[in-house]
Amino acid sequence: MFVLELTYTADVAQVDALMAPHIEWLDAQYAAGVFIASGRKNPRDGGVILAVGEDRAQIEKIAAADPFSTGGVCAYRITEFIATKTAPELAPYRQQPAS
Repeated sequence: MFVLELTYTADVAQVDALMAPHIEWLDAQYAAGVFIASGRKNPRDGGVILAVGEDRAQIEKIAAADPFSTGGVCAYRITEFIATKTAPELAPYRQQPAS
């Protein structure tokens, strides 16, 4: 599982100009089963996405395709973690640490 933290590198007006294609990109990743939660940070200086994927390279490729990335208005910080405990609704995403 991955936490993708977006930090805006441009003013909010530039971010908002790319919001519609960013939302289309988000919707495509939800439809593909990669994203399971997302939203703006408070204060609004970026966002957070919770994602599942085969490996970090796949997630990095997806993040690089975000219109916010290609438009140069955000930087990504990607953190991988092992989801050993979840809410019941997220049970399909539970993982066991490698021995």
